[in-house]
Amino acid sequence: MFTPQGPTLRELAVQALSSVEHGYDLLAPKFDHTPFRTPDSILDAVATALDRIGPFDRGLDLCCGTGAGMEVLSELCRESVTGVDISAGMLAVGRERAGAARARGRGEAEAPERGEVEPLGRALPDRAPRVAWVRGDARALPFAPVFDLVVSFGAFGHFLPRELPGLFAEVHSVLRQGGRFAFPIMAPPRPSSPGYWVLLAFDMVMRVRNAVWRPPFVMYYRAFRLDDVRRELVRAGFEVELHALPEFGRRPDDSPRCRMVVATRGSGGTPA
Repeated sequence: MFTPQGPTLRELAVQALSSVEHGYDLLAPKFDHTPFRTPDSILDAVATALDRIGPFDRGLDLCCGTGAGMEVLSELCRESVTGVDISAGMLAVGRERAGAARARGRGEAEAPERGEVEPLGRALPDRAPRVAWVRGDARALPFAPVFDLVVSFGAFGHFLPRELPGLFAEVHSVLRQGGRFAFPIMAPPRPSSPGYWVLLAFDMVMRVRNAVWRPPFVMYYRAFRLDDVRRELVRAGFEVELHALPEFGRRPDDSPRCRMVVATRGSGGTPA
């Protein structure tokens, strides 16, 4: 489906009947050939917007998957880039892609040694940041407060609304004072658009699936709403700004089609 290199319908069905972790382990080798990968247009727009806010030293890609967001961070961060994901399969593909980029940058075809730190990026900078891939749960991050930028792309549909307070508290806990948590969020489609009904149907199918089958596969694209997100970020101790991404234009009511949320950790401690 999707492309000749993408997963078959049977492979998608097997994935959908698995847990989130195992499902992405199965999908990983073909994930970059599906619509689930964040489009380059969004990655580039966020990179451009963050470049105006930086510079940054240490970046974290939350739920990094195969590393599309790691490429953004590699162009923005001067010291290190870390990706964390619950799927070992997705991390393995990300490491392999990073090794290929590293070999291209040196004009070599050899693979990196196991455990070696690899430079990464679509256009490798002269001094690429150190890169690390970490298997972990975003709801229990295994890091100290060392990052000054955390990004995430396309992952929030895998968290139920009741999990957002804990998720945002974890991000807050790994940021330095003044560190930023940034991610894009699209304006919801209007009921008069086909996209609205496609997302509604997808959510209904997933809810029925999770009602009759175990383990659950949480993937609800309509549950991540800007007003709720902004409220929970403030409760977690962030100061929140919204940046319109002009590359995507505006809706008939003149509101942006896509925004970048930038949540900044203030000087206070982590809320209880």
